[in-house]
Amino acid sequence: MKMTLATIVASAAVGTLASGALAAEILVTSDITTSTTWTSNNVYNLQGQIYVTPGATLTIQPGTILASTTNIGGSLSVCRGARIIAIGTQENPIVFTSKADVATWTAGNPKTGTWRAACNEWGALTLMGAAYISENAVATNTAAPNAANYAVMEGLVSSGAGDTRVLYGGGNDDDNSGTLSYCTFRYGGKVIGLANELNGLSMGGCGRETHVDHMEIMNNVDDGIEVWGGTVDFKYCSIWNIGDDCFDIDQGWRGRAQFMLMVAGYSQDAAQGSGVTDNGIEMDGAEQSDYQPVTAGCIYNATVIGNPGTNASGSNGSDQATAWRDNCNMQIRQSVFMQWGEMLVKNDNVDGDGGAGYGFNGTLTFAQRWATPSSFLLGTDAANKNAPASPVNFYKSQLAGNLCEIYDSVAYDFPNTTAVTIATIAGPTNYNQADQVGFSNAAMHNVKATTLPIASITRGRNVLLQTGLLGVKPVTKLDPRAANDAVTAFSTAPNNGFFTPVTYRGAFSSTDNWLCNWSASDAFGFLAYPAGFTCSIVQPCPADLNGDGVVNASDLAGLLGGWGTTNGDVDGSGSTDAADLAALLGAWGNCP
Repeated sequence: MKMTLATIVASAAVGTLASGALAAEILVTSDITTSTTWTSNNVYNLQGQIYVTPGATLTIQPGTILASTTNIGGSLSVCRGARIIAIGTQENPIVFTSKADVATWTAGNPKTGTWRAACNEWGALTLMGAAYISENAVATNTAAPNAANYAVMEGLVSSGAGDTRVLYGGGNDDDNSGTLSYCTFRYGGKVIGLANELNGLSMGGCGRETHVDHMEIMNNVDDGIEVWGGTVDFKYCSIWNIGDDCFDIDQGWRGRAQFMLMVAGYSQDAAQGSGVTDNGIEMDGAEQSDYQPVTAGCIYNATVIGNPGTNASGSNGSDQATAWRDNCNMQIRQSVFMQWGEMLVKNDNVDGDGGAGYGFNGTLTFAQRWATPSSFLLGTDAANKNAPASPVNFYKSQLAGNLCEIYDSVAYDFPNTTAVTIATIAGPTNYNQADQVGFSNAAMHNVKATTLPIASITRGRNVLLQTGLLGVKPVTKLDPRAANDAVTAFSTAPNNGFFTPVTYRGAFSSTDNWLCNWSASDAFGFLAYPAGFTCSIVQPCPADLNGDGVVNASDLAGLLGGWGTTNGDVDGSGSTDAADLAALLGAWGNCP
């Protein structure tokens, strides 16, 4: 069935936080092939791998709980050509979790609960879109951008030849896989095989019309958020106690991110990368490094907290704050990095999947990218291998500056002062692995801090895992608000319709905590609030149906117009436009 105005309005405007003790349980056993709404008066239990198939939209009301039977692998995937509309609110977030988590809640309230060293209790949410990607594992894929290039999603298993449900990639960078807002994912992941695991939130080939904000991943067997190619943006994301990398980028992602909290820890007693955090931000340029599109993104206002725990031999726990591979280009600005076991910036060079690293086939070396303007990808330089015919249409996310940079940021307390064998950056930024020599760079406005750049952090005892091979000193209380060198930044992000210009460094101001009242980190008691702190409650705008912060034609065309451009043409003008939205939703007003 096609979505109706009544269905969408109900899902956007209605919904109270479901009580697990009172809600009816719905067992989900088959794929979603027609547009469907899941309501907050039910709890949805995924009984296996469930797909939302092309042409269908799954709408999930605010306050809805998805609690899958523990350890049976229930999982949800949105195929190319399908959509998910999961718009929670701060008062009524949407919760994806396991029944083992629900068992710790008080009276079925997801804003309560007890943290456990656990993961892999259900699957994950996976979105697959039709934007451009760079993937060389498929024999027919080309090194230059091609709408026919595709890939098979990590962590999903094909039912046989011809199963297109597990594929992502295409030629539409404006593709729309849906909207996610105020969603919390707990205790997820699913191990299919070696290096084939489900992440907390997986997004392959998702276009820039896909909207993601206020996401939380708490405990996962693999990465927190992993994005393969595409142009999707991220805003207000918390990634905590992840089993591998917190934010993992690959296959030519050309998006933006702002307000990202990453806290290293552990989700189970397992090897690093399968239950214990590895890197903070891991960035791959393309599956083969001279393919295009290549990763070229921009990240503002991240707070990236490592693990200073030690193993039985005294070596530090987590790895790099940022790891760079396969010709990745990334601008990181107004951010805070603290307490990582090894390097602030590591030229990891290759990803182990067959990529050839920086400088392959005459492409720019790692050091050159730290001194080359971002406009390089828009030009015809011979080192810009396999460039698209119209590069300006592919590379829209990076700002003026260099291809690779850390700018206007703070580094604090990297405890490992032991030299390692990996070479340092031979470039103008000159960060080394131990103490960030050169990080206090006047030209880049970076600061090597001597005082804590956040309000407070408390850690528990050092936990020895894997019979003493790994050590984790988990965060037990955190007030991530800006302090000292993070309170005032040198610059601000541009007011370009996505970034929010703020005057501080890191993911939080000195006065507000956007995790309060909806996140698992709040429910589990990890957030420290000072005396007199008041949680700022963001009031939702019901007319902003896709959650992008404005009421415009895309709210109508994307969500009410079905799968055409004229189905929402209620005033008979011949097109679906803002006037149709005003006619249908005008009673709510243009509230953003």
